[in-house]
Amino acid sequence: MASVIKTQAGYGVKLSPGENAQRPKIALGKATKRDAISAKAHIERLIARCKTGQELPTATVEWLSNVPDGLRIRLEKLGLVERSARSRWTVKAWVADYIKRRTDVKGDTVRKWEDVQGKLNAFFIDDCIGDVTQQAAKNFRIYLQTVVRLGDNTIRRHIGICRQFWNAAIEAEIITKNPFRGQAVSVRPNPSRFFYVTPEMSEKVLSACPDAEWRLIFGLARWGGLRCPSEVVKLKWQDIDFENSRFTVHSPKTEHHIGQEKRVVPMFPELKPLFQEAFDEAPEGSVYCADSCGGQWSNLGALLSKIVKRAGIPVWPKLMQNLRSTRETELFKLTGGNVKAVCSWLGNSPEIAMRHYAQTTEADMTEAAKMAVLSEAEKRVQKSAHTTTETTGNDPQENQDKTFENKDKSFNCGNLHDISEPCKNRTKNVHWAVRDLNPRHPACKAGALAN
Repeated sequence: MASVIKTQAGYGVKLSPGENAQRPKIALGKATKRDAISAKAHIERLIARCKTGQELPTATVEWLSNVPDGLRIRLEKLGLVERSARSRWTVKAWVADYIKRRTDVKGDTVRKWEDVQGKLNAFFIDDCIGDVTQQAAKNFRIYLQTVVRLGDNTIRRHIGICRQFWNAAIEAEIITKNPFRGQAVSVRPNPSRFFYVTPEMSEKVLSACPDAEWRLIFGLARWGGLRCPSEVVKLKWQDIDFENSRFTVHSPKTEHHIGQEKRVVPMFPELKPLFQEAFDEAPEGSVYCADSCGGQWSNLGALLSKIVKRAGIPVWPKLMQNLRSTRETELFKLTGGNVKAVCSWLGNSPEIAMRHYAQTTEADMTEAAKMAVLSEAEKRVQKSAHTTTETTGNDPQENQDKTFENKDKSFNCGNLHDISEPCKNRTKNVHWAVRDLNPRHPACKAGALAN
């Protein structure tokens, strides 16, 4: 027969050699001795069923349905109960099945999920989805940071996708808790990764582009502020209105929001020659402006990195996003801060624009410094004028002070002789206030300085 044993956490059950040759221990956690005795009886019935095939009593069935997850897993490993759904699903199998079933999402979303899937498979290997604890989830975050070496915001997005996978398992009643719950997933602005692509740098990159199509791709990201590659590769020639100098952008990112599936953008002066050149050189029957991409997601970032290096410029962080960020910052200045117009052209909200796109440039710092210098210069001019007024004696306040001083030249030094030089000239225009030794005229009443 099994026996009840004392453990560090509470009580447990140890099987006898007749029940299991290895005499394994089954920890019950923080259980009382009475609970341990009851659990021992249920475990013996489970052992008896495995040997004889007899049905379990109702009390044991109810007890088994309410045991903690850890105890259930232990019983499964000992072969005393059937493996539950949470034990049958490994992390690898569940995530693959979930992605396969979600035929309602776009290809870009699937690519992001598959990227996270690969990292989950490498970390959890053959772990069951129900065995992933909160500590294991935190260890996965550390793995993304130290081994994969992802940025903070990228890690937050990855953890958010993991949380989505485990929430789906909860809805399928495979597990009851999400180990990724409580971890930070909201993307935060990171000013240290802002980079302002100056007009001079932009011209160098434009000159290094291999053909008219690539010059247009770069121009749309830099001067059109389009999301690249998603919006750039979807732009069609039928969306370009040369006559009215504007074009229509279809946004896969915001199309699920009512009224934000597309937007009209002005054909800024920098873009006009690029559109015309690309149109003139486009093959007959071309549909997309970036014809080589064919409207599909392309690895434009890696190709642009090579072009930037060819231009003799170090590759800046967030290569594509900072082109869009630079343009939004420029447009805020060019329009005099017309936030509504700029945000409608670039397809984001004022809040997002201020948090993730608008930059403080070196030119802003220089202009602010000039304003401070002018302010100091104005102060010096005012101070010089005031000094000149005092020298010429034209200050009305000074004349008023002299009037008061001439009313009464008599002055009684009183008790001040013991703390200052004796008053040798009683008619001298220097008088001492009794309270704080500051010069004042005799017309001041005693106690006037109390306020």
